[in-house]
Amino acid sequence: MKRHFYLSEDLDDLEQVERDLEAAGVSTPQIHVLSEDDAGVQAHKLNDVEAVLRKDVVHGTERGAVIGAIGAVIVLAAGWATGITATITWVPVIFLAVIVLGFCTWEGGLIGIQEPHSDFKRFTDDLRSGKHVLFVDVSTSQEDILRRIVSAHPKLTAAGEGPAAPGWFLSTRARIETMMKGTAWRHQ
Repeated sequence: MKRHFYLSEDLDDLEQVERDLEAAGVSTPQIHVLSEDDAGVQAHKLNDVEAVLRKDVVHGTERGAVIGAIGAVIVLAAGWATGITATITWVPVIFLAVIVLGFCTWEGGLIGIQEPHSDFKRFTDDLRSGKHVLFVDVSTSQEDILRRIVSAHPKLTAAGEGPAAPGWFLSTRARIETMMKGTAWRHQ
């Protein structure tokens, strides 16, 4: 899977692009619009990026966990090297190592929530200037569909490529969405 990024200033056009992609077999969870105009995105019923995913929480938490693991190893090594564990046992040293790991992981998440997502940092200026970012995750077999639809929308400007969400995640999300639509239909 590959993620394709496009810039546009026209939410009406992006709405049509999303409809065209869905009609051609690209599922809704594969299509997202990132914008600072949340009300406009919702009014056009576009698949927006969830607020938590706009921030770098996951990446920050991962970095914090790595730093915490290193800190925990240092605490355990210091406990062993000083011989303090022979006097007071390993329990307080292990407890301190767990606290260091947990604190660093938590702090990394807090730092990450203040940063834009690492995949979206390059679009900060475009978003501030009123543009919207469309990104589409496609498999190799869907590349031609995407190319054909994008070429029919001259207001879209290609803005690069990147790694996509895993295929299993997108297909699971598409199944859940289909199931939810079916359940909602039956209850109306």
